[in-house]
Amino acid sequence: MAKIHNLGFPRIGARRELKFALERYWKGDDTADQLEAVATALRKENWERQKQAGLNLIPVGDFSFYDQVLDTSFLLGNIPTRFQNSPSVSTLNQYFRVARGLSPDPQAEPVRAAEMTKWFDTNYHYLVPEFEAETQFELNPERLLNQIKEAQDLGYAAKPVILGPLSYLWLGKGHSGIQPLDLLEQLIPLYSRLLSEISRLGVEWLQIDEPILALDLPDSWKKAFEVTYHQLRHPGLKILMATYFGPLADNLTTIAHLPVEGLHIDAVRGRDEVTIVLDKISGYKTISLGVIDGRNIWRSDLNALLQWLKPIHEKLGDRLWLAPSCSLLHVPVDLEQEDQLPEGVAGWLSFAQQKLEELNILAIALNDGEDKVAGQLDVNASAIFNRRHSSLVNNVSVKEKLAQLGDDSFFRSDTFEVRRQLQHQALGLPLFPTTTIGSFPQTADIRRQRQQFKSGEISQEQYHQAMQEEIRKAVAEQEALDIDVLVHGEAERNDMVEYFGEQLDGYCFSRYGWVQSYGSRCVKPPIIYGDVARPKAMTVAWTQFAQEQTLRPMKGMLTGPITMLQWSFVRDDQPREQTAWQIALALQEEVLDLEQAGIRIIQMDEPALREGLPLRKSEWKNYLAWATRAFRLSVYGVQPATQIHTHMCYSEFNDIIGAIAELDADVITIETSRSDMELLDAFVNFSYPNDIGPGVYDIHSPNIPTQRAIVELMEKALKHIPAQQLWINPDCGLKTRGWDEVRPALRAMVNAAKALRLRHE
Repeated sequence: MAKIHNLGFPRIGARRELKFALERYWKGDDTADQLEAVATALRKENWERQKQAGLNLIPVGDFSFYDQVLDTSFLLGNIPTRFQNSPSVSTLNQYFRVARGLSPDPQAEPVRAAEMTKWFDTNYHYLVPEFEAETQFELNPERLLNQIKEAQDLGYAAKPVILGPLSYLWLGKGHSGIQPLDLLEQLIPLYSRLLSEISRLGVEWLQIDEPILALDLPDSWKKAFEVTYHQLRHPGLKILMATYFGPLADNLTTIAHLPVEGLHIDAVRGRDEVTIVLDKISGYKTISLGVIDGRNIWRSDLNALLQWLKPIHEKLGDRLWLAPSCSLLHVPVDLEQEDQLPEGVAGWLSFAQQKLEELNILAIALNDGEDKVAGQLDVNASAIFNRRHSSLVNNVSVKEKLAQLGDDSFFRSDTFEVRRQLQHQALGLPLFPTTTIGSFPQTADIRRQRQQFKSGEISQEQYHQAMQEEIRKAVAEQEALDIDVLVHGEAERNDMVEYFGEQLDGYCFSRYGWVQSYGSRCVKPPIIYGDVARPKAMTVAWTQFAQEQTLRPMKGMLTGPITMLQWSFVRDDQPREQTAWQIALALQEEVLDLEQAGIRIIQMDEPALREGLPLRKSEWKNYLAWATRAFRLSVYGVQPATQIHTHMCYSEFNDIIGAIAELDADVITIETSRSDMELLDAFVNFSYPNDIGPGVYDIHSPNIPTQRAIVELMEKALKHIPAQQLWINPDCGLKTRGWDEVRPALRAMVNAAKALRLRHE
């Protein structure tokens, strides 16, 4: 009899209850007990949802106040030294201090927050573990154990979920010559003790996530799996090793004979590998197939899945488990809330709750016969057919434009050196020019006016006038701070992807389709269901209005094609590169209209370029080829005197620096503040030809940088990059910060630039 289970459920709540509880606590409006009460209620709701969906085993330990990797650091007592100077701070506040650099506890000094980076190739961010010479692990299992008891007391069949020791070490960063794998010997006894504690609670199955098995691993790490899991065997406790985000490939041999009782594999991204896995894995092991896509929102073709699963079920019997491909953290909670999707599109979609229901249909069909769910299977077949043949999906003119592209459609006609001279003459900027990344604080007043406009309380004209006033304020603030290149502040924009998607054909938006990006930061990804086209200009009027308020250069702000792709739920019925190029053509029209309106600096943000990389290096070349072409296509046709900027954040650049150069942006701005300029190591052995703005101000922390700190960071940058190539800017947009933080931070940034000019002119 096939069983169904889940690897993890969204923790933010169907209406972002966790987000709002966290932010109330950080502001001091709620107590720790009130925050814990919200968390307890959400866990119970999530467990009940999964039980009602028919799951045989329910994940426990997937809930987090901020990030599951940070939870593991606290579970293992791995707190970086710089956070240990306030022993009176509560564990909860210390946790938020590591995540944000600041906590509600007034006794806790502000400190540099832990580095944050992307979770594999998703849009989720995790807090990077730090390993120092002083690192000593200490098991703190109480929070996890209490959640297991909490679930058991409520009558749920708990399957605890923890991050495996090897993935934890791999995801971390060693300092002062520390190699993470060298710490494994110290870590294994703690995991062994943890398994003992879990076993004492009567738990039958424990899920240990080792997602690094989807990566290219050195031999030393492969060997470490055998050493580790032979030592982690525990009588009475069965281990389900979970891998996801891709096939095992050469790592299958590594784990085929490990002494674990079960193996979960991603049967969406690694479906072609399933037959090989079944042949190689020992006959006693439980095989969990991740057959429902945990990372996208399209309804699964259940009838096709059943035909594929039937012979597998006949072979495995009770040893077959079914699950989503990965944690459902990456999709919204419940489609049933949605009431504003285009007619027809909703029937093509499946959110977390619906994905569990799809699993249940599959299990019933396999275990009891398809006739038991014949009605559900017919509805599913109809939805799949309708989507495939819908006129909403296909736009003939867009396909014709793509077909007409030639090789010369992807390259600017002049070299960067020619463009630099023309841009210098046109713009007249000083050494170390200052700018910001695009957005300014989305104040309560701005959000209120947007809500009033959406609800019909104010007219479009009133909203338009209110946003123009916000633009005037943003321009005046920048001029008062003496910033060299201005932005309009993006007051009218709800989100850097959603704003554009709302104005493009082929896109639609959910009302409550929020997913967690990091901490309390939630995003509502657009849904790309059809061919993409631009019916009319999207940003020109706002940018032109902003330029009219100042004599200084005003940047036009756009989101690039790869980020528009990567931060959306993308149609899965055509290659991603075709969708990317469709978006690029739409953006190209906007770029040329901005230039025609007199805007001489245009920023095409691509923070998601690296996160789109396939996990296996053998596939990088193909992805980078079409991704960089999409960027160049989006700015093709601009005059050489028009300066093109791009922005990237929270990415390691060393291994793709050549591709970044291939973008041929005149200026690239990147995140470097949290990594203390370490990201600039990429430029040591690579002579990057164009201009660079290394971020000097960490906008994801409420800490305000000093002039001295910014100068010190820039002096580090100057060791790698000539002064003539350097810009000074924050590491990301300022949307989430308040003006009381932004003003002093930008003042320090401008003063640092002026000090550097005196030193280096």
